[in-house]
Amino acid sequence: MYTFDIAAGEDKAALYHDLLGALGALTEGESDAVANMANAAALIWEYLPDLNWAGFYRVVGDELVLGPFQGKAACIRIAFGKGVCGTAAATRATQLVPDVHAFPGHIACDAASESELVVPIVHDGRLIGVLDLDSPNKGRFDAEDAKGCEALMALLAPRIAA
Repeated sequence: MYTFDIAAGEDKAALYHDLLGALGALTEGESDAVANMANAAALIWEYLPDLNWAGFYRVVGDELVLGPFQGKAACIRIAFGKGVCGTAAATRATQLVPDVHAFPGHIACDAASESELVVPIVHDGRLIGVLDLDSPNKGRFDAEDAKGCEALMALLAPRIAA
């Protein structure tokens, strides 16, 4: 069992600093990608407030395929360029969407989702997946969340690359 002292409250920099340390400890020395993604999803789900979905889509062939997650059952396959996740994969750029209903082609796996943050996971120049976070609150995510999640995925990428 793991217990972490994670900062709570308004200081997002401290929160993401603590999450980075916890994710490092959880995944250090573990080579199984599924186990590392599962623990990362659970950690993010537990400590980031106001989420209704947290998880991964993996690159399989020329599409994204559902990976470990926390939340309601989700879409299984997403084409590159489709929805927020597919756009992040196609562009390899973080997608920070304050209102998913204003995003052209948004894929609504959970009708309660109002905002979304998707971070591409790249290792040695190769896209291996995306981190997908959904919230039932409009405008839930900001640039500090994007930066923090990008740091988390930079740490995780070599630990989930096959």
